[in-house]
Amino acid sequence: MKIAVVGTGYVGLVTGACFADLGNVVTCVDVDQEKVRQLKKGHVPIFEPGLEEIIGRNRGGRLSFTTDLARAVQSSDFIFIAVSTPPGKDGEADIANVRAVAQGIARSINRYKIIINKSTVPIGMGDIVTQIIIKHGPKGVSFDVVSNPEFLREGSAVADLLRPERVVIGATRRTAAQKVAEIYKPLHCPILITDLKSAEMIKYASNAFLATKISFINEIANLCDKVGADVLQVTRGMSYDSRIGSQFLNAGLGFGGSCFPKDVAALVHIGKTNGYPFRILPNVLSVNDHQRALFVQKTQKAVGNLRGKTLAVWGLSFKPNTDDLREAPALSIVPALKSKGARLKIYDPAAMGKAKPLFKNVKYCKSPYEAAQGADAVLVLTDWNEFQQIDFLKLKQAVRQPVLVDGRNMYDPQEMAEKGFAYHGMGRGEVAAF
Repeated sequence: MKIAVVGTGYVGLVTGACFADLGNVVTCVDVDQEKVRQLKKGHVPIFEPGLEEIIGRNRGGRLSFTTDLARAVQSSDFIFIAVSTPPGKDGEADIANVRAVAQGIARSINRYKIIINKSTVPIGMGDIVTQIIIKHGPKGVSFDVVSNPEFLREGSAVADLLRPERVVIGATRRTAAQKVAEIYKPLHCPILITDLKSAEMIKYASNAFLATKISFINEIANLCDKVGADVLQVTRGMSYDSRIGSQFLNAGLGFGGSCFPKDVAALVHIGKTNGYPFRILPNVLSVNDHQRALFVQKTQKAVGNLRGKTLAVWGLSFKPNTDDLREAPALSIVPALKSKGARLKIYDPAAMGKAKPLFKNVKYCKSPYEAAQGADAVLVLTDWNEFQQIDFLKLKQAVRQPVLVDGRNMYDPQEMAEKGFAYHGMGRGEVAAF
């Protein structure tokens, strides 16, 4: 099939590359000339496991990159819109990029096309795109607009696209949805066909529910700290209940990234504008913000006055296996620690390049041990696998004080105490070193 994907961010680039790998002819379009130039050379601008290999396998054959939207539209049968919809005023999704692409498609459309919204868009965006194309496009050219929300997780986006738990396709005409479903047929996954607005709502409702689970378990963790319970044992006991499960019940610093914070805020705004003020979701966001402030308080309690203290910061990205800093806990925690006079030594396996323009007057290190050298405490902000295999004897010899403040609950409090570390987790209690 001949496919155009407009936008080469996480969603667009992964979608385009994987569709090409499935045997389709794919043209990825972006307005950023330098990004397109680098992609043509095989330089992938994002850190995503497996993506570089797939692009390398298909680049120059089934997969091409261009800034020429008109040509891509005219040569394709399916056009995926995968541009960003950043948060605007009061959490409202900014749909300017989607509108601009829709107008570009309208000016270029030359025969029947199926236009697919892959971007996360407000409910009713399918109708808006339809009206834009009717207004700006040539008369007599037919088309369909379809909603096909993405459910890709950064760090596992390639696997998520190639082995999806479900594919959701919303359309006004079922025949259009069925044609889009043919693209996904090789994946042998459940395909749900709905109306346009239900598909758009499924995306927001899914992300809001998962964010709610995270904030809920963080509230439980905070109470565990007060009463002396261990949140990991609590979640283990909860997760055996098939109605609850274990996923997204990891207490810690809360959610970040490009989806959950933005989508929850957007859904709250949609509720307000439609006369239904959500009661739960604003508090989901409030709890999430509180976790970052609570971590700074834990650090102060563990170390004392932070002025002049050296702190090792392990991890910057909002989750492992990505270099994405969007809405990462580090964005608020690092400035808060600096404002209290702490000296920071930072290590992240992937995100330091993106962090350097944001965090000045900190030391960037080549390893977790270099960051820990002479530190009064080690702070874990991202649960990279690399941190699972730490040599704690070597670490203890490197630090000034054996204090570990674990924002991701990576380690066992009793084991850390036996290794000589004062351990401070999230909902784990505080265990003094033996």
